[in-house]
This record gives sequence, structure tokens and C-alpha cells, in this order.
Amino acid sequence: MKIGEKIRNSREDMDMSQEDVSKLIPMNQSSYSKIERDIQEPSLEQLRRICQILNIDPSYLLSLGDYENSTNNDVRFAKEVKRLYEKIYM
Repeated sequence: MKIGEKIRNSREDMDMSQEDVSKLIPMNQSSYSKIERDIQEPSLEQLRRICQILNIDPSYLLSLGDYENSTNNDVRFAKEVKRLYEKIYM
């Protein structure tokens, strides 16, 4: 499952609209929609806000526990993003 799908499922589980979440980030709804459709990647700050708003663990979004389906570059990238996220925000 891709990041956008995980975000969409979490948002729907919380009975929130795209507009609700986009206002809290803040960003426009059209750009937020692109994130959910995996057309646009969220910035680190947008990722942090999405995780806060939807109460999502960043490790879940980045599939850090799902190494079987990832290339070595994907795993390295995900680990680096998680390290930076934790350094900045935790």
C-alpha cells in the first residue's frame, strides 16, 4: 500500500474530509488531494502535520517494517527520512 492510500484510509477512519485535513496542515485541498493520490509527495513538514492530525506513526506511512517489497535504495531513503523526522520533531 502506498503512502497516499494509507493517509486516505486513516483520514476516512477519522471521518474527516480532505478539506478538513488540508486546513489543519495548512495547505490547499487540491494539493492535499494529490498527496492522497500519490501524485505529489508531501514535504517533511506536511508529513509531520499529517501524522499529527491523523494520529499516524511515520514508520507506518514509510513502510519501515515492510522490507521484503522494498529495494535497498527505498529502505535507505525511508530510514533517512525517519531519522531526520525524529531529529527535528521528537
